[in-house]
Amino acid sequence: MLLGLVILLSSVCYGQKQEIHILATNDMHANIDAFPQLAGIADSLRALYPSLLILSAGDNRTGNPINDAYKISSYPIVALMNQVGFNATTLGNHDFDVHSLAPLMGYSNFSYICANISSPDEAGLHIVPTQIFDVDGMKIGIIGLVQVNSQGHPDTHPDNVEGIKFSLPTETITQYEDFSHQCDATILLSHIGYAEDVKMANQYPWIDLIIGGHTHTQLSADEPLHNGVLITQNKNKLSMATHITLTINNGRVTDKKAEYIPVKCSTQKNLLVDAMVQYFNKNPYYEQVIAKADRSFKERDELTFMMCDAFIEETKGEICIVNNGGVRIDSLPAGDITMRDILSMDPFNNEAVEMHLTGEEITRLLNTYGRGSLYHLPRVGGVVCKASIDKKDKKKDRLKHIKVMTLDGKKLDLNRTYKVITNSYVASICQPLLNCSYNSLNVHTSDLLIGYMRKHGTIHPSGVNHLIVTED
Repeated sequence: MLLGLVILLSSVCYGQKQEIHILATNDMHANIDAFPQLAGIADSLRALYPSLLILSAGDNRTGNPINDAYKISSYPIVALMNQVGFNATTLGNHDFDVHSLAPLMGYSNFSYICANISSPDEAGLHIVPTQIFDVDGMKIGIIGLVQVNSQGHPDTHPDNVEGIKFSLPTETITQYEDFSHQCDATILLSHIGYAEDVKMANQYPWIDLIIGGHTHTQLSADEPLHNGVLITQNKNKLSMATHITLTINNGRVTDKKAEYIPVKCSTQKNLLVDAMVQYFNKNPYYEQVIAKADRSFKERDELTFMMCDAFIEETKGEICIVNNGGVRIDSLPAGDITMRDILSMDPFNNEAVEMHLTGEEITRLLNTYGRGSLYHLPRVGGVVCKASIDKKDKKKDRLKHIKVMTLDGKKLDLNRTYKVITNSYVASICQPLLNCSYNSLNVHTSDLLIGYMRKHGTIHPSGVNHLIVTED
């Protein structure tokens, strides 16, 4: 009789539904100023759900000099993630910027999960491909993936990942279906972009949840399930965070939902985290005023064109080519421009580089680098790029062809050699594409910006549109 009662109670317990609660972020890019509010949200959720998991889909660093230029680069973001109580993160491409990832791991109270990376022991990277968290008796399995480009590594300077090997996410994920069978719920922490996440969901329905990043795609609670898989992602810099609820019944996920929570406008603050942020921000070097903007820069392209003008003027170049992600802020208000503003705009410690390219090579470089995408098409200075996109493409991104013109409207001379200024990241990609050489100018691109702004004192958008887009 006693044995029968035990069996009956066990079956009742096993049949009970259980909720798993997760707070998810992605692409925080060292926006430490939003951490007091993020911590307040985490505190409120943890009061309701003590076993709350806090996860990041990568790109925790790069974009704030207070963090990036700290004596141990990116220590502030790690210290704050520790205090908030993050359980795990995957790696984003920008988490490899600057050689500080290994020492940071020693300070981290959370796991680094990434399945498509293989590093030598001497690199000191403590990374696991998967991890199972016991949450109130439920086994929550996590797999991590980072984006890999056509050169075989994430989008960072190749020197940052020297000696580290990466496999394609699509090849890696196939190895982990058996892992999912060990878990009550399987989560993919993905830094490969929204479109790739959708492909993953359609091909691998054994994944219950994809917490995505990389493309800064703002999703909403109305996002439909993809082949039964819930996908979440937010815009960068902690504008939003996601509260995810998974309902588990009899060892399988039977319901899943996402609530998107605004972070920056939240009135909840953790006072200890707020004090930590104030401490890290207390650096007068970054508050010094370098110049003034008499009109606001309302779009990123306006800032990129200004950057190109600065590079050309400061180096006596003829043409400038900058990757579309080379500027890391979306706008700049009228008023004082501080050192922090400039280093937030250009946070990568890239060197300025001089190349000598023919008009034909410049056109080929833009076409090849652009990969058929308006988003990926580099921005230029000293010339105008006329880009034609496919009018049938709903995303308005598919490139059909480009033309490079001089500022006075003439076709670029394909046979003439031009002095081209770019950054060391773009140059590292150009070299294998064009089999060309380049010379470092032994100055950081951010220093060119600082010199340009100090010399002019007051700056504003030039009014010249160096990228003219038409539909065809």
